[in-house]
Amino acid sequence: MNLQHFQRFQTFYAALLLFSYVVINNTVNATTQIMEAQRDGELPFLIWEPFVWEYSSAFSTLLIFPAVVWLLKKVPFNWHNIGLSLCTYFVASIIFSVFHISVMVGGRKLIYWLNELHYNFGLSWFEFLYEYQKDAISFLFFITLIKVYQYIVKQLLGEASSIDEGAQHNTDTINRLLVKKRGKEFIIKIDEVDWLESSGNYVNLHIGTSVYPLRVTLTELSKQLEVQGFCRIHRSHGVKLDKVECITPLPSGDSEIKLTTGKVLNLSRRYKEQFKLKLQ
Repeated sequence: MNLQHFQRFQTFYAALLLFSYVVINNTVNATTQIMEAQRDGELPFLIWEPFVWEYSSAFSTLLIFPAVVWLLKKVPFNWHNIGLSLCTYFVASIIFSVFHISVMVGGRKLIYWLNELHYNFGLSWFEFLYEYQKDAISFLFFITLIKVYQYIVKQLLGEASSIDEGAQHNTDTINRLLVKKRGKEFIIKIDEVDWLESSGNYVNLHIGTSVYPLRVTLTELSKQLEVQGFCRIHRSHGVKLDKVECITPLPSGDSEIKLTTGKVLNLSRRYKEQFKLKLQ
């Protein structure tokens, strides 16, 4: 699996990793409960019950996990105002616990009802504090897991950012980029970029055989780079006009653009007119 493929589908792989971890962990917990109970002889519960207990907890966790990701993105921890951040995340942990317990218990009651049995969680304030203690640890664990995953992905893929002094005051101008990748820093010039490729929340900057991801939309970046001779040619691609070698019309009405590097890209009918105007 190459890095571009991982970058394009990194959300899917992150979700798959989380799902696998939760299922494996809760399966181990359920089988452990059964093995420990068997030491005392006859099981005090039906053999499927521990799996219901554990999987209902896992399902509830998976449902609320995106909210934790959203929290970290929209309300990042502010070390300059640590008191407010601690209060915010404390309240968030309580909400996390209440949601987790509600969905978990509701799922268990439903499954027991379908099997003509009764499930009594027996929630009291003492038990809620007991459950909250476990949920608070899970909440902190998930925050740590998310931050570690984001750090690893950033180090693996790299991420470009503007270092041009003028760009700090004029968002319409970008001349150079600083790329941090695998523990190193690279300075690239926008003039060296051959073409642009939309990839999820990023735009890949292609320079020869190298690829540098920039966290921005293709629409936004295309507008910023128009003055440097870039043009949008497809919903997923943009090119530097100086890098275009030839254009081949296709029967469908689209065209193929061959770059000086040998790369062939599709010129969509939607962008053909503006592309021709840019060439004049």
